[in-house]
Amino acid sequence: MDTQLFQGKLIRLTAPDPERDPEIESQWTHNAAFMRAMFAEPMRPLSPNVIKKKYEEAEKEQRHPSIRFGVRACVDDRLIGFVRFLRIDWSIGGARLLLAIVDEKDRGKGRGTEALQLALNYAFLEMNLYRLSASVLESNDRALAFLRKHGFVDEVRRRQAVYRDGKYWDWVMLGLLRDEWSAK
Repeated sequence: MDTQLFQGKLIRLTAPDPERDPEIESQWTHNAAFMRAMFAEPMRPLSPNVIKKKYEEAEKEQRHPSIRFGVRACVDDRLIGFVRFLRIDWSIGGARLLLAIVDEKDRGKGRGTEALQLALNYAFLEMNLYRLSASVLESNDRALAFLRKHGFVDEVRRRQAVYRDGKYWDWVMLGLLRDEWSAK
């Protein structure tokens, strides 16, 4: 088998670096547009120490295990995003996928597509998962189009689930089955 799990032409998936990455991820939490598009809870800046503690807690979590990767640009080894498999349920072969290329200047260059391809290879070939789910705020047109383009299908719409800027928005949950992925 010659399937690449961690290395692409543009990006590579790496283990989180608890010494270098918390400083960068802390800066991401100061990017209100990114945080509000990505997460339903009210955004707040986090210190590097808080990020580092989150890494440690994730490693210890047994009830809802997760696997986390940093996304680094091959050209300069810069941390540009992340791939996370959250709430892994080995008994049903499912997990929630969270993927981001954080800075706008790093988007639209194929890095997100390559990160998703590596993530899907890892999920379906290495972890032997059967389904992945992803959740996106309906106002995040770019993320919805990206996931749908790569085979994710709308499964659930939580109506008016998130309040932003004086308006309630739907939270869209999408899914991708291994059979659908392998058919592509």
